[in-house]
Amino acid sequence: MALKRFVNGAEAEPFFQKRAPSSRPDWISTAELRFPSGRTADEVVLSDAAGLAWVVNLGCIDLNPHPVLDSDLDHPDELRVDLDPVPGVEWPQILAVALVARDVLADFGLTGWAKTSGSRGMHIYARISPSWSFTDVRRSAVAVAREIERRSPDLATSKWWKEERHGVFVDYNQNAKDRTVASAYSVRPLPDARVSTPLHWDEVPGCDPSLFTIDTVPDRFASVGDPWEGIDEAVGSLAGLLELAAADEAAGMPDAPWPPNYEKQAGEAPRVQPSKRRAAGGSGASAASGGGKAADGAATAPDATADGAGVGVGVAPSPTGRRKSTKPLIEIARASTKAEALEGLERWKARHPDVWPLLEARDVLTDSMRGRSSTWTRIRLNLEHVPLDQRPPQEPLEVDYDPWAGVDFSPDDGGSGGRPSASAP
Repeated sequence: MALKRFVNGAEAEPFFQKRAPSSRPDWISTAELRFPSGRTADEVVLSDAAGLAWVVNLGCIDLNPHPVLDSDLDHPDELRVDLDPVPGVEWPQILAVALVARDVLADFGLTGWAKTSGSRGMHIYARISPSWSFTDVRRSAVAVAREIERRSPDLATSKWWKEERHGVFVDYNQNAKDRTVASAYSVRPLPDARVSTPLHWDEVPGCDPSLFTIDTVPDRFASVGDPWEGIDEAVGSLAGLLELAAADEAAGMPDAPWPPNYEKQAGEAPRVQPSKRRAAGGSGASAASGGGKAADGAATAPDATADGAGVGVGVAPSPTGRRKSTKPLIEIARASTKAEALEGLERWKARHPDVWPLLEARDVLTDSMRGRSSTWTRIRLNLEHVPLDQRPPQEPLEVDYDPWAGVDFSPDDGGSGGRPSASAP
């Protein structure tokens, strides 16, 4: 597993360390993992309480293991269903989607095991035989997400792009290689030290995640035992889900978008936010000038739209050659921490007191972006619920953090010759 280290405490931003420290005890073992970039790293393998104590001493709070055993790093032994609610979704809706996910897995020959995420969502795991590649496991997860959406279209979505989501997002990409999820019984870096807690299915409908904390879970474990006891014996096959995936593909559904740091895949849907897609027949060249581009291709503050609506992010060509928005997004902040980004949002709200009440919770798009060894935060607003004549223009960013400042990406330095993509869904 990679080490997510909070060296300055739970309230500070962590950094991610994939490579095991060189000065580690002899009894800490490692395994060499190969990433989508082609690079490799010897990551820590934990197998006992002493190893857990060692990583905690390094500042690790929540633990984020890969879905593989060190004996076979190329074939996952579990499929993970990550339920991630969009802003404004209430907890009962997440639980309802969790029950649908359980039924979908059961209908295709898999046993689901539920746990709270310790944050805002739920996780359902299914043990599988380590006989399929990461690509096949992710393809199965896409099929699960789409089937959940078919069964509960008002509650759940499989849409990758945040501007298209509603309800509970079934994050199939958590099954892509090099993606990790907080483990069962991980303590999360929250004020109440909430724990990602395994549950019996009869507990799910009425569970309250705030009751599962570092203070309460040890007594719960002593009282009810481990609800996931037996998971390693409940090994299933992906054959049924792969048949479902093939049927979806035969019906014309493309592969769902991958995360931005993965190579473009055969049959993948366009890896472009809907608000940035060109209209049919449009030129691929940019007509914007003066403001440059964000790391994900979004126009920066000096850009403006042809219609004067002031939406400089997410554009398609107009008959005049100027770019025109298909989704009225504006960018508010790029910050090294979420707290800084939210402070920037508060300043924007203070300047636009008549606009803010018109926005819905899901119109605030808060993205956790990957930097070199830590994450940074971007906040955008979708103004589609704001009347056109009341939409504020794209303004200079409240916080304008560059996570790649000072980094040399030239080929001579072993880089790719350009900045890595920082697109987020």
